[in-house]
Amino acid sequence: MTRMQLTDEEWVFIEPYLPIGGFGPYPARLRAQFEGVLWRFRTGGQWREMPAEFGAWPTVHNRFRQWRDAGVFEALLEGMVAEAAKRGEVDLSLVSVDSTTARAHHDAAGMHLGHDVITALEKAAVEEEKAREKGATRRDKTGRTPDATPSGKSDDVSGAGTACG
Repeated sequence: MTRMQLTDEEWVFIEPYLPIGGFGPYPARLRAQFEGVLWRFRTGGQWREMPAEFGAWPTVHNRFRQWRDAGVFEALLEGMVAEAAKRGEVDLSLVSVDSTTARAHHDAAGMHLGHDVITALEKAAVEEEKAREKGATRRDKTGRTPDATPSGKSDDVSGAGTACG
C-alpha cells in the first residue's frame, strides 16, 4: 500500500457518504477506489498512472465521475464542516474573501453618489465610447482602415466582386 492511505477513523467517517448502487461497487473495493481518487488529486498524476492497488484506472475514474455528478464530494465537505463544528474545531478566522473574488456595489461601502454625479459619469462613458468608435474608423497613412487586409483587397472570397476576362 502507498503511504497516502486513509486511516480507519477517516474511512468510518467517509464511507456513509459514498452511494452503493444495486450492482456495485463491492464494499471491499469501495475504499480502494476512493483512495485512488485521493491519490489522483494528491499527486497530480494522470488517471492512467494510477497504481494497480486502487483498481483499474477506468473503473476508478468512472466511479469518481459518478460521485462528482451525484454531489458526493459536496455532501462530504458539508459533513466534515458539521462534524468539526460539533467538536468545536471550526476556525472561521481562516476564511477569507477579498475583492478579487467578490465585488460589492459602491452603496455597500457607504458611498452615495448624487444624481448629477451619476449623470456626468454616464455622459463621460458615452463620450468615451464615441471616441473609441471614431478611432476604429480612422485611416492610417496608406488609406486603409485597420480592419482591411494587408494587400488592400476585399475579404470577398466568393469572386462576386471580380471581373473575369
